[in-house]
Amino acid sequence: MSDLKLLVLHGPNLNLLGQREPEIYGNLTLVDLDNLLVEKGKMMGVGVVCFQSNHEGNLVDKIHQALGNYQGIVINAGAYTHTSVAIRDALAGVNLPTVEVHLSNIYRREEFRHHSYIAPISVGQISGFGVDSYLLGLQALVNHLQK
Repeated sequence: MSDLKLLVLHGPNLNLLGQREPEIYGNLTLVDLDNLLVEKGKMMGVGVVCFQSNHEGNLVDKIHQALGNYQGIVINAGAYTHTSVAIRDALAGVNLPTVEVHLSNIYRREEFRHHSYIAPISVGQISGFGVDSYLLGLQALVNHLQK
Protein backbone atom coordinates (compact mmCIF):
# COMPACT_ATOMS: atom_id res chain seq x y z
CA MET A 1 0.00 0.00 0.00
CA SER A 2 1.26 3.47 -0.83
CA ASP A 3 1.44 6.17 1.80
CA LEU A 4 -1.55 7.92 0.24
CA LYS A 5 -4.39 8.52 2.65
CA LEU A 6 -7.54 10.23 1.40
CA LEU A 7 -10.45 11.80 3.22
CA VAL A 8 -14.00 11.46 1.86
CA LEU A 9 -16.43 14.01 3.23
CA HIS A 10 -20.21 13.73 3.00
CA GLY A 11 -22.33 16.77 3.80
CA PRO A 12 -25.86 17.25 5.09
CA ASN A 13 -28.60 14.70 4.49
CA LEU A 14 -26.25 12.11 3.02
CA ASN A 15 -26.84 10.07 6.19
CA LEU A 16 -30.31 9.47 4.68
CA LEU A 17 -28.97 7.69 1.59
CA GLY A 18 -31.12 4.71 0.72
CA GLN A 19 -34.19 6.42 2.22
CA ARG A 20 -34.18 9.97 0.86
CA GLU A 21 -35.51 10.34 -2.69
CA PRO A 22 -34.11 7.03 -3.99
CA GLU A 23 -35.15 7.99 -7.54
CA ILE A 24 -32.49 10.74 -7.34
CA TYR A 25 -29.94 9.34 -4.89
CA GLY A 26 -30.29 5.56 -5.28
CA ASN A 27 -30.88 2.75 -2.80
CA LEU A 28 -27.41 2.32 -1.28
CA THR A 29 -27.00 3.47 2.31
CA LEU A 30 -24.15 5.69 3.46
CA VAL A 31 -22.56 2.69 5.18
CA ASP A 32 -22.73 0.78 1.87
CA LEU A 33 -21.14 3.71 0.05
CA ASP A 34 -18.38 4.11 2.63
CA ASN A 35 -17.60 0.38 2.43
CA LEU A 36 -17.35 0.61 -1.36
CA LEU A 37 -14.98 3.58 -1.10
CA VAL A 38 -12.73 1.88 1.45
CA GLU A 39 -12.62 -1.27 -0.70
CA LYS A 40 -11.89 0.74 -3.86
CA GLY A 41 -9.10 2.46 -1.96
CA LYS A 42 -7.63 -0.89 -0.91
CA MET A 43 -7.72 -2.08 -4.53
CA MET A 44 -5.76 1.05 -5.51
CA GLY A 45 -3.40 0.74 -2.56
CA VAL A 46 -4.56 3.86 -0.74
CA GLY A 47 -6.17 4.44 2.62
CA VAL A 48 -9.65 5.96 2.65
CA VAL A 49 -11.38 7.48 5.67
CA CYS A 50 -15.00 8.62 5.38
CA PHE A 51 -16.82 11.21 7.48
CA GLN A 52 -20.37 12.59 7.32
CA SER A 53 -21.91 15.53 9.11
CA ASN A 54 -25.04 17.60 8.81
CA HIS A 55 -23.19 20.48 10.48
CA GLU A 56 -21.09 22.96 8.54
CA GLY A 57 -18.66 23.59 11.40
CA ASN A 58 -17.94 19.86 11.82
CA LEU A 59 -17.05 19.65 8.12
CA VAL A 60 -14.82 22.73 8.40
CA ASP A 61 -13.09 21.20 11.46
CA LYS A 62 -12.53 17.90 9.61
CA ILE A 63 -11.04 19.77 6.64
CA HIS A 64 -8.65 21.61 8.99
CA GLN A 65 -7.68 18.30 10.62
CA ALA A 66 -6.89 16.86 7.18
CA LEU A 67 -3.76 19.01 6.95
CA GLY A 68 -0.77 16.76 7.58
CA ASN A 69 -2.96 13.67 7.87
CA TYR A 70 -4.31 13.24 4.32
CA GLN A 71 -2.97 13.92 0.86
CA GLY A 72 -6.32 14.72 -0.75
CA ILE A 73 -10.05 15.14 -0.23
CA VAL A 74 -13.12 13.88 -2.05
CA ILE A 75 -16.12 15.96 -1.00
CA ASN A 76 -19.84 15.89 -1.56
CA ALA A 77 -20.80 18.93 0.47
CA GLY A 78 -24.48 18.41 -0.34
CA ALA A 79 -26.45 21.65 -0.09
CA TYR A 80 -23.39 23.39 1.39
CA THR A 81 -21.87 23.18 -2.10
CA HIS A 82 -24.16 26.02 -3.10
CA THR A 83 -24.08 28.08 0.10
CA SER A 84 -20.92 27.62 2.15
CA VAL A 85 -18.10 30.09 1.78
CA ALA A 86 -16.76 28.62 5.05
CA ILE A 87 -16.24 25.16 3.54
CA ARG A 88 -14.75 26.71 0.39
CA ASP A 89 -12.34 28.78 2.49
CA ALA A 90 -11.38 25.77 4.63
CA LEU A 91 -10.55 23.74 1.51
CA ALA A 92 -8.57 26.64 0.05
CA GLY A 93 -6.82 27.13 3.38
CA VAL A 94 -5.52 23.57 3.70
CA ASN A 95 -4.69 23.58 -0.02
CA LEU A 96 -5.06 19.81 -0.47
CA PRO A 97 -6.05 18.48 -3.89
CA THR A 98 -9.83 18.16 -3.79
CA VAL A 99 -12.37 16.50 -6.06
CA GLU A 100 -16.00 17.59 -5.75
CA VAL A 101 -18.58 14.86 -6.34
CA HIS A 102 -22.37 14.67 -6.48
CA LEU A 103 -24.69 11.70 -6.88
CA SER A 104 -27.10 13.66 -9.06
CA ASN A 105 -26.31 15.92 -12.00
CA ILE A 106 -26.58 19.26 -10.22
CA TYR A 107 -26.88 21.06 -13.57
CA ARG A 108 -30.09 19.19 -14.46
CA ARG A 109 -31.75 20.20 -11.21
CA GLU A 110 -32.99 23.45 -9.70
CA GLU A 111 -31.20 26.61 -10.77
CA PHE A 112 -29.81 27.28 -7.28
CA ARG A 113 -27.86 24.00 -7.48
CA HIS A 114 -25.97 25.14 -10.60
CA HIS A 115 -23.50 27.24 -8.61
CA SER A 116 -20.71 25.62 -6.61
CA TYR A 117 -18.42 27.47 -4.24
CA ILE A 118 -16.15 24.40 -4.23
CA ALA A 119 -15.65 23.77 -7.95
CA PRO A 120 -13.33 26.75 -8.61
CA ILE A 121 -10.80 25.52 -6.03
CA SER A 122 -11.10 21.81 -6.91
CA VAL A 123 -9.01 19.65 -9.19
CA GLY A 124 -12.30 18.66 -10.81
CA GLN A 125 -15.96 17.89 -10.35
CA ILE A 126 -17.91 14.71 -11.11
CA SER A 127 -21.70 14.66 -10.90
CA GLY A 128 -24.66 12.69 -12.14
CA PHE A 129 -23.37 9.14 -11.95
CA GLY A 130 -24.81 8.11 -8.60
CA VAL A 131 -22.39 6.13 -6.45
CA ASP A 132 -20.03 5.96 -9.43
CA SER A 133 -19.47 9.72 -9.02
CA TYR A 134 -17.68 8.95 -5.75
CA LEU A 135 -15.75 6.00 -7.16
CA LEU A 136 -14.71 7.99 -10.23
CA GLY A 137 -13.78 10.93 -8.03
CA LEU A 138 -11.62 8.72 -5.85
CA GLN A 139 -9.90 7.22 -8.91
CA ALA A 140 -9.37 10.67 -10.42
CA LEU A 141 -7.85 12.01 -7.21
CA VAL A 142 -5.48 9.03 -6.90
CA ASN A 143 -4.44 9.47 -10.56
CA HIS A 144 -3.85 13.19 -9.96
CA LEU A 145 -1.74 12.56 -6.85
CA GLN A 146 0.34 9.82 -8.48
CA LYS A 147 1.37 12.01 -11.45
